[in-house]
Amino acid sequence: MPYTLKGRNVLVTGGSRYPVPLTFPPFPLPHPSTPPHNLYFIHKNPELTSCSDGDRGLGALVSSKFASEGCNISINYVTNVERAKATAEKIERDYNVKTMIIQGGWTKFSAFGDLHALSEEDWDKCWAVNCKGNMHLLREALPTFNANSDGGVFLMTSSIAGVAVSGSTMAYSVSKAAGLHLMRCLAQTQGPKIRVNAILPGLLLTEWGSQFSPERIKQMEDKAVLKKVTNLEDCADAFVAAAKNSSMTGQKIQIDAGLVI
Repeated sequence: MPYTLKGRNVLVTGGSRYPVPLTFPPFPLPHPSTPPHNLYFIHKNPELTSCSDGDRGLGALVSSKFASEGCNISINYVTNVERAKATAEKIERDYNVKTMIIQGGWTKFSAFGDLHALSEEDWDKCWAVNCKGNMHLLREALPTFNANSDGGVFLMTSSIAGVAVSGSTMAYSVSKAAGLHLMRCLAQTQGPKIRVNAILPGLLLTEWGSQFSPERIKQMEDKAVLKKVTNLEDCADAFVAAAKNSSMTGQKIQIDAGLVI
């Protein structure tokens, strides 16, 4: 039976393309006894802070998708509180659901093969966001999930960089690969009340993704089997579908137009 989303509480967290510190939990999750039961969604890619209306950022669009299902939304931001507030206000206006805003996250671009491009601190921050951060978030959600009769959902936004030698930096690719193994470990050990899955987007032409050069974007379009970049709507829809699927856990869901097969 599909997992009903109406009335559930969704936390959408994001990273940033700017070098700012990661803020770990605790987050203001509802008390376990508070109805309705909670869905907990983790988004760890940079696009959330790039958009206020859902047409340029994955996090903002995913927030709107869950709101359209009747979910209450908590939105995380890093550097731009005005855009986060605008996203929250639009969701409240369009879908008549409650929203709230919190803060934290980190990421950075550099030459992939340059072993001196990133400092030790850069590597540590990338590891903290893309791997350890997921563990900390799920720790905070555990009491709420386990108190719910039908459990909860933990969705990690990964990347095709986690399954291929690619991405904005080597640290990003390595930490995303580690995050995927963490996803499998969490899924194996935290059931049956908690389902853990990961969404792996390809190139999304959000504000963040558009930082790639036109030549690099064209190269990725040509390489993809479907000869295009990943459609943002298709990617956002995958999160909702994964949240509703009550028979799936420990899985990588790759939405990349056939860029990595």
